[in-house]
Amino acid sequence: MGEGPQPADMETVTLRPFTARDADWLIARHGTLYAEHEGFDASFEALVAEIVAHFLAHRQPGREEGWIAWQGDRRLGSIFVVEEDAGTAKLRLVLLEPAARGTGLAQRMLEHAMAFARGAGYRRMRLWTHESHRAAGRLYARNGFTLTGSEAKHSFGQDVVAQTWERDL
Repeated sequence: MGEGPQPADMETVTLRPFTARDADWLIARHGTLYAEHEGFDASFEALVAEIVAHFLAHRQPGREEGWIAWQGDRRLGSIFVVEEDAGTAKLRLVLLEPAARGTGLAQRMLEHAMAFARGAGYRRMRLWTHESHRAAGRLYARNGFTLTGSEAKHSFGQDVVAQTWERDL
């Protein structure tokens, strides 16, 4: 199965709150992976940098949180919950290193984020992704999200189909 973590290894993964020390890794990995897999240009990495900077400067403790999945000294992924409005949590910056895909880690991170959002008093969760992220779409559908919007557009140097998914919590 390759050199990445195996599903049995996932019990050694911890989800730690995002800190400013994680910012450079998070921005760089988003930029690198989306350039390699989607052909996105540097404007995507710049957007991620803006999102991270805003989170660090304006995070609402108890209402907004980000987590980094760690296995030993290695980061494997990220997931964030931020406020869209008083009743709606927005899922952001979902990333999984290629070596950790297919291990169940994405499911665990999503469940963790949804539990946080419920505990913070949100009534629904929304996210934005691209149609090309088929595995992510399957994950969201399996977890009760409904595709509520789809729009062809040109973003990050590519023709994409932007999608909005949401669900009640």
